[in-house]
Amino acid sequence: MRRLLVLVVSAALLVGCVSRPEPAPAVLRDTAPPWDAPRDAVSYIRAAGLRELALGDDADPWILDLAIMVDGAPVEIPAYIGIDRPRAIQAPVHTHDAGGEVWLEGGANRESTLGHFFALWGVRFGAGCLGAACGSLEVRVDGEVVDGEPAQVLLRDAREIQVVATS
Repeated sequence: MRRLLVLVVSAALLVGCVSRPEPAPAVLRDTAPPWDAPRDAVSYIRAAGLRELALGDDADPWILDLAIMVDGAPVEIPAYIGIDRPRAIQAPVHTHDAGGEVWLEGGANRESTLGHFFALWGVRFGAGCLGAACGSLEVRVDGEVVDGEPAQVLLRDAREIQVVATS
């Protein structure tokens, strides 16, 4: 009987370790920071229209620094934006650690935009708004103010991007 119980418990643990719940739908937040990284990044990758890459696909890498200020306060950029660890999937644009380094890796990363990044993060970005801050929105790429739509800024070849929003 004990052997059967051990077998049943072992099987249940094994199934529990490999089964994954259905991903939650992507939700675009229009709240004030802080904003965590979505757990079910696969939903956000699909909503952003980006390719689902195998976790660890590091082809054609590029790293840039992103700094965000909302109402004069710095916003922490969390680890694992664009990375779905339970499903071992990543987007072409993502973060590995907290702090502002944004990684472009894997196929199709040359088309990744600032709008894609915020969509992966699940934060409203556009029409003059960042999250709940809809007073003004300024984006600088390598020190130069962006005149067009900030969401269309290509991340590839940028070294530093600053996003400043006010309510």
